[in-house]
Amino acid sequence: MRRLLYIGIGSVISFLLMTACSTQKNTGNSRFWHSFTAKYNTYYNGSLAYIEGDEEKEKGNKDNFTEMLPLYVVGNKKSRDLGKGKYDRTIEKMEKTIKLHSIKAKPVWNKTRKKTARDREWLSRGEYNPFLWKAWMLMGQAQFQKGAFDEAAATFSYVSRLYQGQPAINGMARAWLARCYTELDWLYDAEDVIRNMNRDSIHYKAQKTWDATMADFYLKNGELEKALPYLHKTAKHEKRTAQKARIWYLTGQVEAALNHKELSYKAYQKVVRLNPPYELEFNARIAQTEVMAKGNAKKMISRLKRMAASDNNKDYLDQVYYAIGNIYLMQNDTAKAIGAYEKGNEKATRSGIEKGVLLLKLGDLYWIKEKYNDAQRCYGEAIGLLDKDREDYEELAHRSKVLDELVPHTDAVYLQDSLQVLAKLPEKERLAAIDRVIDALKKKEKEERDKALEAQVNKLQQSISATNGRNTRNTTPQQNNTTSRDGKWYFYNQMAVNQGKQQFQRQWGKRENVDDWQRANKTVVNLQGEANGEETTDSLNTAENEENNEVSNESDTAENDTLANDPHNREYYLAQIPFTEDQLAESNATIMDGLFNSGIIFKDKLENLKLSEKQLLRLTSQYPEYEQNDQAWYHLFLLYSLRGDTLMANNCLARMQADYPESEWTILLSDPYFEENARFGEHLEDSIYGATYEAFKANKHEMIQANAKLSAERFPLGENRAKFLFINGLSLLNQGDAKGCVENLKTVVEKYPQSEVSEMAGMIVKGVQEGRTLHGGKFDLDDIWSRRDITASNDSVAADTLSAERNVPFLFILVYQPDSLNEHSTEGRATSGENQLLFEMARFNFSNFMVRNFDMEIERDNGINRMMIRGFLNFDEALQYARQLHAAEAMGKMLKRCRTLVISEHNLALIGTRYSYKDYDEFYEKTFLPLPISNEDLLQQPDYEQPVIDAEDEPTSKQEEDSGDDDEFELEDLW
Repeated sequence: MRRLLYIGIGSVISFLLMTACSTQKNTGNSRFWHSFTAKYNTYYNGSLAYIEGDEEKEKGNKDNFTEMLPLYVVGNKKSRDLGKGKYDRTIEKMEKTIKLHSIKAKPVWNKTRKKTARDREWLSRGEYNPFLWKAWMLMGQAQFQKGAFDEAAATFSYVSRLYQGQPAINGMARAWLARCYTELDWLYDAEDVIRNMNRDSIHYKAQKTWDATMADFYLKNGELEKALPYLHKTAKHEKRTAQKARIWYLTGQVEAALNHKELSYKAYQKVVRLNPPYELEFNARIAQTEVMAKGNAKKMISRLKRMAASDNNKDYLDQVYYAIGNIYLMQNDTAKAIGAYEKGNEKATRSGIEKGVLLLKLGDLYWIKEKYNDAQRCYGEAIGLLDKDREDYEELAHRSKVLDELVPHTDAVYLQDSLQVLAKLPEKERLAAIDRVIDALKKKEKEERDKALEAQVNKLQQSISATNGRNTRNTTPQQNNTTSRDGKWYFYNQMAVNQGKQQFQRQWGKRENVDDWQRANKTVVNLQGEANGEETTDSLNTAENEENNEVSNESDTAENDTLANDPHNREYYLAQIPFTEDQLAESNATIMDGLFNSGIIFKDKLENLKLSEKQLLRLTSQYPEYEQNDQAWYHLFLLYSLRGDTLMANNCLARMQADYPESEWTILLSDPYFEENARFGEHLEDSIYGATYEAFKANKHEMIQANAKLSAERFPLGENRAKFLFINGLSLLNQGDAKGCVENLKTVVEKYPQSEVSEMAGMIVKGVQEGRTLHGGKFDLDDIWSRRDITASNDSVAADTLSAERNVPFLFILVYQPDSLNEHSTEGRATSGENQLLFEMARFNFSNFMVRNFDMEIERDNGINRMMIRGFLNFDEALQYARQLHAAEAMGKMLKRCRTLVISEHNLALIGTRYSYKDYDEFYEKTFLPLPISNEDLLQQPDYEQPVIDAEDEPTSKQEEDSGDDDEFELEDLW
């Protein structure tokens, strides 16, 4: 009987399993079985991966406490990739769960029974597995946590429609959908979801989810007052201690922004009581001192100084002194605030965002106090530590760039003034002043040595601690390297790039971003010795000899007078003091140049008219012999005009007319149309240039010359002056006046080297200097695909014509204008399309051609870039590559913005000289496009090179006859 009972029970269970395993049947048994197996199989594994991903993200996250924290850790862009592998596993498991256990079939309904509203809702459902909604929600949450907000939004949008009749699930899905829109900065879409949801009652099970969603939305929308009650509710719902502490810290920041000091203090106090990670607790204590500083400044500063004395805070001293400086600043004690900020900068052990914010605040104070030298120092370092996403980054970058241009001039004036003062002092006082400088230098060097020694000791201690930690299996990864922590390539990490720029500038100084920046002379056009090449060579040889002699003399001087090269000796400083008349004249020349340039920068770029007036008035009154004083008076005229001081402006003009009647600046101001030009000149010049350009394309030479003359008379300093000269020169060439053309182009190169047409003018002049003959013709500045070298000669030779040879090395080229590849992200910032194109091409090559190694190179030429892929042995290989590339769906979007070429090395050298891109396209369509190509997959074969045959190995006539007409290369020939 017992055996029969077991058999019966087994049969029943087997029957239930057989009837429940199919998702095509919708019965109570099938729903129970698939709900049970989904929960304890794939869903369980996916949920564990999700929890592990959350833990990894929480532990690896590093918040920027100088700004308002994001509500979710994933809102911190640097932490977005943490746990990504775990979330991908969760998504994979949820997709499998849905695929295996989704029940779409409608249940069997007893038609004799009357349907209620609940029955109709039941029958209208799209999913009948009662557990599967959790799989959908977890998949969307995993997508959200890994930063794929658009994918998550699509998932939650589908879930809200799938479970439209179930208010709890629908409410949670719509809440998460609004979160996704908020993180994408699609605030209008998020508001639309919230507005639609508010029309219905929110199910109590979805209320917690909506509290967090509303808090995040109002924070992103800047409505801090509305966000506060939802933040309190979210903190109350949160179970994880670290995240709860983050929310209370954020609450404290919001209260502080609303000037609720006491409430902010209490919020930070709750952070401390939760015993969070030390960095969060430390920043909460710092924030407490700032919000309660009013009326308790001394007490709070004392507390901060005690924090600074603690060994636990030795890595956070920049933040401690930053807080002290902020308290002083609230008391309007700017001097003490600057002192605290400077001490924080000095004590800082980390080069991170916190130090960058301190330096930015310090630089702003120096900027306000017009101490531009110190401001430039602070801004120059801060720009390498702060993210470009900051709202104030653009202003910081602008100020830093302007100060980099200004400070060398003001420093030069200050230095030469000091040296001239020293020259006039009695010898005893002069030597005492020099000794003070030497003592300060020695003290600074000693402090630097001590600091370096301390750093070495700390590094050694850290190394020992790390070793001990590894031995005890209790290691904590060091994350001092920004690049490795972020997991990004160096050039994709903006902070690392900026720090590299700073290091470069400290070693090499400010350099223009051009090729061959080391060279002293980069001019491509020889405007001096063009007539006689031998003279040029002789002059170069002479210059070399003189340079060698100077080097030799300097070497002798260094050997004979080492004291003058040592900054620790008096002789070093005495050598710089202008005692003789020649030295004084050289010093005055430096001062004059510094006053002139700084005065213009103060007026035009800093809009500090007071300092500009001071510099320019000193220049014109103290140094009347300065050769550019006419321009200085011109800028003074503009300065007084900006102020509305007509009397002083007229005095400046009168002075110019009396002292510099022939100056171009005097002529400009004396022009009866000057006021009209000042107001409308830019638009007038642009319209005249536009008409001149159209006239050039229509060969209306008289109109071109008339407008060029009008430009010289009325707009001699206009933005388009170089273009007028360039077009007029080409017009003269079309009329047969090659000499006049060259003269115009030389003027462009000499006077307007920064103009966009200067490079083309220089190449034309260079071609003439090399003996090439000028020929006229059509020329369209805007059509880059039709450009060619106008200096090309008519004397055609075989090497100057396009070749139809197909069995020579070929290239595949992508030609594009750099800006055409850039896209704008959802934040409105331009992304580097060229970097993306380079990455995609490299990935395509690596993925598809395992036996070939194609070289990739980007070449920049006349406003267009060429990405060249080399390694094709003939035309057939290059064309096969081009066809496979265009067939790849992933590359289609990017290739639409580029012009593609299959071209030989020989023909490439002619593009832009004798032939334009359009010319080659026509040649290609006629010559290469009709050719049949091999059906064999050539790119999957190794690219063996032809062996080099020495003269001794050349075949004899008999051998050539035996070989017949078969010129095909065989692999066996290598051996």
